[in-house]
Order: sequence, then C-alpha cells, then structure tokens
Amino acid sequence: QVQLAESGGGLVQPGGSLRLSCAASGFTFNYYAMSWYRQAPGKERELVATIGIAGSSTYYIGSVKGRFTISRDNAKNTVDLQMNSLKPEDTAVYYCHGFGSWGQGTQVTVSS
Repeated sequence: QVQLAESGGGLVQPGGSLRLSCAASGFTFNYYAMSWYRQAPGKERELVATIGIAGSSTYYIGSVKGRFTISRDNAKNTVDLQMNSLKPEDTAVYYCHGFGSWGQGTQVTVSS
C-alpha cells in the first residue's frame, strides 16, 4: 500500500532551521510530482512547495520563497523540505503529498 512517512519536525526558535523528510513507498516515486503542505491551527491546509519528477521544476508559495527549499532523491524515494529563517507564522503541521496520498504529518513549532 502507499505510505508517506514524514520526519524532522520539532520546536525551533525564530530564525532557526529544520529539515523535513518524507519517505515514500508503494508507488513508482519517480513518476509523480511531490508536494509539502501545511495546516496551522484554525486555518485551511495550504500548499507550501511542489517539485517535479526530475527535481528541476519547483514551486513555492510567496511567504516561503527564498527561505524554504524542496528537493527529492529518486534513488531513495524521499522528498525533503529544508526550512531556514523560520518565523512563528511557519508554525503548523506539515504534510507530505503525492500519488493522491497524504502522510500523517509532522509538527513544526517556531517559538522563543
């Protein structure tokens, strides 16, 4: 069955960095674009970043451009999200998405 397993969340101070990772299985990973979404308390889930199948095409929402970087390793079936210069408004549960499936989410909290 399809599985997307996120890891790497946690508590970080403003200005800090975190790297999220998503391990995928159960589908042909290198055939599909992959994305990271997030959902803050009381807000709708929003798309944060997407990466194409070869990794050369990426998209970011405006609020994270220049701070977040999405990458993938098709040999390892993983997609990562490097998050730098984190702000309190980045606090959310972050979800990996691909092949129409969702991971369980990982909490990111940015607070002093």
